Amino acid sequence: TGWYFANGLWELRGALDRALGGVGMRRGRRDPDLLRVGDAVDFWRVERFEEGRLLTLRAEMKVPGQARLTFEVEAAPGGGSRLRQTAEFHPEGVAGRAYWWFLAPVHTIVFSLMARRIAEA
Repeated sequence: TGWYFANGLWELRGALDRALGGVGMRRGRRDPDLLRVGDAVDFWRVERFEEGRLLTLRAEMKVPGQARLTFEVEAAPGGGSRLRQTAEFHPEGVAGRAYWWFLAPVHTIVFSLMARRIAEA
């Protein structure tokens, strides 16, 4: 299904990663319908997974630090569900801090709209 928002930016990030010697977006997924811990999803690795409740992806792209993206779904008061999306970045050195602050505005837009579209779907 893609990344629900800014697929072109994700593809650009994959191309940059590939140019820097990383895995890029070439891996895709092992199975389009089934997911398990250890699976590769583009330049992410499934670190934690509980069907219908939790997904944590660890970035394997070239970044000056460690990055994770977590999605949690829980029952909302009064019915329905609540989606919580958490982006973590643990910078390494000055380059890591500069990377995070430079991309913070982009991450804010991309991740918030991505979460909104996932919730709508």
